[in-house]
Amino acid sequence: MQAFLHQIASGLAAGGIYASLAIALVLIYRCTSSVNFAQGELAMFSTYMSWALVQAGASWWTAFAIVVAASFLLGLALERVIFQPLKHKPVLSVVAASIALLIILNSLVGWLFGHELQEFATPFGGALGRAEPFLSAHEAGVLLVTMAELAAVFVFFRFTRFGLAMRAVAVNPSSAELSGIHTGKVLAVGWGLAAVAGAVAGLMAAPSVFLEPSMMMSPLIYALAGALLGGIASPMGAVAGGFAIGVLENLLGAYVVGNDLKLTCIMLLIIATLVLRPSGIFGKPAQVRV
Repeated sequence: MQAFLHQIASGLAAGGIYASLAIALVLIYRCTSSVNFAQGELAMFSTYMSWALVQAGASWWTAFAIVVAASFLLGLALERVIFQPLKHKPVLSVVAASIALLIILNSLVGWLFGHELQEFATPFGGALGRAEPFLSAHEAGVLLVTMAELAAVFVFFRFTRFGLAMRAVAVNPSSAELSGIHTGKVLAVGWGLAAVAGAVAGLMAAPSVFLEPSMMMSPLIYALAGALLGGIASPMGAVAGGFAIGVLENLLGAYVVGNDLKLTCIMLLIIATLVLRPSGIFGKPAQVRV
């Protein structure tokens, strides 16, 4: 029973990382109606920047704050330079641009830092007392940071004027613009916030998976599965899906198919979700008038 509870608790910690990355995917989807396949590489790039700052002598949390701010600005810049000009282009153009960005960032990081595995120390240490058999200090820290981030996202969308404007733009950009909302500014901020959420996911994942240019490939797939399962147009649904995928991944690996096939099972889950419930468990089916 203790081993089973450990798998669930550890799965929730991993699910927190997937939930953070799923939030980033949802924000971009609501801005562009497409998936940003470069979201994992953006998170990886931000994590390497943090690692470089730590290597240069900055404290972990100082590097964290700097990289979060820089990630927001990077998201803004990418939206303005690359994706804003594609606003009225076919969705395939946005997808192609995101795949090109994925390859560029992966190659750039490999060129700058090499492809060797690098250790990235966790900022969370110490013993957890009675919780120690179920969660490591790092996993508990990941859960705390993720929950704080998700609470901030909830407050932002529910109670701030800009968050409400972003929700309005996501539902109907044309009506929002006619109401006086600057849709271009809202979309740019959405990209910035997505880059921040991705950076947090990368920084929380790095101490567990180690640093290397492809470190966020698998987390991106799990996060996408969580977003589709919960509803890629629903931030809270994507969060729930991310946590569910984290627990399911651990239980599959430990008790059902082993580590070699757990990713295959998650891919099958993605296909089943798209076939049976394209809008996700918490999403609402799209209604198109003709």
